[in-house]
Amino acid sequence: MTQELIDLRTCILEGRYADALAIVDELEGMSKKAVLRQIKSFVRILLIHLMKNQLEQRLTNSWAASIRNTIREIREVNLKENKTSYYINLNEWENLIEEEVMEDAIADASEEAMNGKLTRSQLSAMLDKNQIISTAVSFLALTYTYSPKELPVIMDDYLSQLAGGSNWINREQ
Repeated sequence: MTQELIDLRTCILEGRYADALAIVDELEGMSKKAVLRQIKSFVRILLIHLMKNQLEQRLTNSWAASIRNTIREIREVNLKENKTSYYINLNEWENLIEEEVMEDAIADASEEAMNGKLTRSQLSAMLDKNQIISTAVSFLALTYTYSPKELPVIMDDYLSQLAGGSNWINREQ
């Protein structure tokens, strides 16, 4: 990226504005790719915890914190600098999860769920993928509606609806 900035400066100083604009386009593309890669990484973490929750029928404090933090991070990263548009729109999550994230999440979850006793294919066969996607999308939809301040409280309500969530929410009562 440093070289691109040097080239951009040179193009502007030399009056080669078409070349400068091409470099700007390249930099924008690199930036968007980095953001999408970061979002996919967060979504993978979200899916891993939803898979463990579905298979083990429980919700730990650690999983709940990870899900909540992941949703908060996705909200922050997905919102563009203009604060009015997103890198990934609400109607694009399901496809992104199915096409680009699900299989990696299954592979990673097979190392964690059920103490790592299942192979990727065994875990995959046991999962209700449609339910996981539906739950993930409902959590992600919250990022378009609630502020960072409101999200933790709302997330607790949603987490309490997961398998074992009622035990988790009542842990201190």
